[in-house]
Amino acid sequence: MGLFKIASFFFFFFVFLNRSHIDIVKSQEIDKLNPGFKASASELNHTNGVFLLSKASIFALGFYAGANDGTFSLGITHILSSRVIWTANRDFPVNDSALFVFDETGDAYLDQFGPNLAPIWSTETARHGVVSMQLLDSGNLVLRSKNGSFVWQSFHFPTNTLLPGQVFWEGMKLESYSNDNNLSSFLEFKQGDLVLSAGYQNPQVYWALSNDGRKIKRAAAGSGSGNGGDGYVLFAIMESNSWNFFGKNGELLWGFKFFWQSNWKDRWVSVLNTDGSIAFHNLESGKSAPPEPIRIPAESCGVPEPCDPLFICYFDNRCQCASTILDDKFNCKFPSISCNGGSNSTELLYLGKNLEYFALRFSIPALNSDLNNCKAACASNCSCNVMFFEPNSGDCFFFDEIGSLQRSDEGSNGYISYMKIELPINSNDNETTPTPIPNRRKHIVLMSILIAAMALSFMGLLCFLFYRRKVKELLSSIEDATEEDKFLEEVSSGPMRFSHRQLRRATRNFSTKIGHGGFGSVYLGELGDGTRLAVKKLEKIGQGGREFRAEVSLIGGIHHVNLVKLKGFCSENLHRLLVYEYMSNGSLDKWIFNGKEDGFLDWETRFNIALGNISNSRLYECSKLYECSNLVDQTGTARALAYLHQECESKIIHCDIKPENVLLDDNFTPKLSDFGMAKLVNREQSNIFTQLRGTRGYMAPEWITNLAISDKSDVYSYGMVLLEIVANRKCYDADQSPESAHLPSYAARMVAEKKGRWVLDPRVAATVTEEDWRVEALVEVAVWCVQEEASLRPPMRKVVQMLEGVCPVPRPPSAAEMGRSFSWSSGGGGTVMSLGLNGCFSEVRLSDVRLSGPR
Repeated sequence: MGLFKIASFFFFFFVFLNRSHIDIVKSQEIDKLNPGFKASASELNHTNGVFLLSKASIFALGFYAGANDGTFSLGITHILSSRVIWTANRDFPVNDSALFVFDETGDAYLDQFGPNLAPIWSTETARHGVVSMQLLDSGNLVLRSKNGSFVWQSFHFPTNTLLPGQVFWEGMKLESYSNDNNLSSFLEFKQGDLVLSAGYQNPQVYWALSNDGRKIKRAAAGSGSGNGGDGYVLFAIMESNSWNFFGKNGELLWGFKFFWQSNWKDRWVSVLNTDGSIAFHNLESGKSAPPEPIRIPAESCGVPEPCDPLFICYFDNRCQCASTILDDKFNCKFPSISCNGGSNSTELLYLGKNLEYFALRFSIPALNSDLNNCKAACASNCSCNVMFFEPNSGDCFFFDEIGSLQRSDEGSNGYISYMKIELPINSNDNETTPTPIPNRRKHIVLMSILIAAMALSFMGLLCFLFYRRKVKELLSSIEDATEEDKFLEEVSSGPMRFSHRQLRRATRNFSTKIGHGGFGSVYLGELGDGTRLAVKKLEKIGQGGREFRAEVSLIGGIHHVNLVKLKGFCSENLHRLLVYEYMSNGSLDKWIFNGKEDGFLDWETRFNIALGNISNSRLYECSKLYECSNLVDQTGTARALAYLHQECESKIIHCDIKPENVLLDDNFTPKLSDFGMAKLVNREQSNIFTQLRGTRGYMAPEWITNLAISDKSDVYSYGMVLLEIVANRKCYDADQSPESAHLPSYAARMVAEKKGRWVLDPRVAATVTEEDWRVEALVEVAVWCVQEEASLRPPMRKVVQMLEGVCPVPRPPSAAEMGRSFSWSSGGGGTVMSLGLNGCFSEVRLSDVRLSGPR
């Protein structure tokens, strides 16, 4: 860690020496700016947007890129962890031409539109005696006066992060980034208590320090309105491994310990996450380090929207729609209610009983009465869209907006809840028709006859068109029925056929959604004998029929321990459903991207997922003899792909290999799923052309360039997954340093420098011995798999052999060999490098070797 900081210091120092318009050349200080400085993101490409460092190179101030939309924000970043800890213009990102200006008047601002319009952001310190800007090693950006005092400091304007030593005062507010429903959360002091609230139009509190039993009393506290009379909290400070809360006289009242070991080197921060929870991170743990398991609130369902509004949240954020709004009329969505009191009437729809809602414990009842009076009061109150009634106390609560619901604890009656819905009013107003004046009777009779004749002709035309359409539909249905009967006859000996009613009962009317796959959502089901199922409901009927036939024919006809088993299907009217075995440990992405300690996979488990179960010692011994083919259990993702490519009657190209499609059973045995994008290829065909698309980030370059798709496209995707298994992060992570953000490029560079182990996540590395050669082998094989040219990637059979140790892994190309390439098949032309490895590989050719860049 120390070497990294020193290297960072000298890198940025020498970069800054080349900036002629920065006064660092004169002052030899890298942590200060003098008035008169200006810069834009486009001018700072060579420093990755950075223009100011703290003295010890712990923090950096500069422009950082937004979410792949070409915009930038001005912020402070912790260099080692690459975590943004403060942002000036979070809600108003700018383009790369926007200027950061520290002008001669002492004002610092971000200008996008020129001097005639207000700046995007400003410190508003013009003519306040500011003489310099400095970034401190605490992460505090300050503007100093001539005597060194602070005129302005970023610590007084936090965004979503609090740093060690940063005083969070009454009157300050921490705001999270918005979630998918555009909801933000806020941390602030209210009446001497620290609270978290959901940013609805009428904010709703969902956590308070006074109600959290995990806090530790530090001193005798005086009376006050906050914390149940135990003391008025005025400010809070992050100190070491504890979040401490102080009273009006500066006395320490409470402590919240989030880590039980104290180390002076640690730099703990608290972050208000998008979901509304507060997590604690140690910045000195480096990039991609997970937060501590202690969170605020403690329960995963205790935040405003762990599920969509009106869904019921269970443990581990399992979500279930309330049964009364499952039908097509509501589709589990919150109805739009208007308050104009005009064209529509309303009624209350029963949501359920034994319910809880996070804001109830912090809310004051609207009235205390019986259920009927509570319902009547809500119906007449325009601001009441959802009501909760507590039978024991008679308390009645009204809300205009709500988030997710919860089930009440066992032994508690909970609340009865109703939701307001609108009903259209049927107009029955009597309309009087004026009596025509009896005049020119003959003309009226003729006009009536003409109109009647035209109406009859029009009706006849409609009947003819209707008849012709019905005939076409009948012929089409006969053709479809014939095709359907033929299909069902072909699969009659395969997976079990279910009725739609059976699956609706097994899934409890499709109430528990556990995932989303190609062309449809996946629901948890259970048969009468207790067998759990994963039921995929095809949602796009136009494409779903073809998808249905492709997937049933494909998966129903192949059997491998590492391919998810199709247990049945439903083909009834327009219903198309697929029934799979249930994989209790979910998909691989939830284990390698979630950052939780309790969901961490050790090295052996990761290697078994990648290849199969084999002991390191036996693999090492046989790797010297090239006789390992019978020692490895036929399990693992690599073996499943090799089976699809080389062992099936027809070659199967999966086309969508990614962690989300690698499912794990009770024993963490991996199984490939989702063949909705797969293609069958005859043995004589080496590749196909297709309009199908995989998943961004895992697609081989030939997808994007519309070149031929082959089994080597799967190899590319598998290589990406291998790297993610090793590094425990996504293949492109903007939060990483520029050198390691694109994982394939970083891995290739580390392999070239013989530092393949550096790619390994530090926590995974702690479970690996120094003698375990499989780490380097896995990284090197992955680098081969993600070569840009399809012909340079090894077939899956070779991948398996290299990971087994049957064949050594050739050295992947280095930067010095750019302009030459390797090929896994013999042929004419080019420079040839012989491996001499007992025939494990054909000769390897040198021509253009390029690692595919981020996409």
